[in-house]
Amino acid sequence: MGSFSIWHWLIVLLIVVMVFGTKKLKNMGSDLGGAVKGFKDGMKDGSQSASDTAPAGQVTQDTRSEKNTIDVEAKQKS
Repeated sequence: MGSFSIWHWLIVLLIVVMVFGTKKLKNMGSDLGGAVKGFKDGMKDGSQSASDTAPAGQVTQDTRSEKNTIDVEAKQKS
């Protein structure tokens, strides 16, 4: 009653193949592989130093520390 035998796993595999079909399982596998590859590429790009490239929309520390910058926060009149 502990773990399943090889026959249990083969029956489960057969049922999964019958329900989804081999073409759909192949497409799901390739989609999963593409997602993992994209995640690895994203992690590799994220490990680069901030001085090389800054992500779009992110302000680096150097531009915020300048004395002649203007705060552009909109304030409403009451």
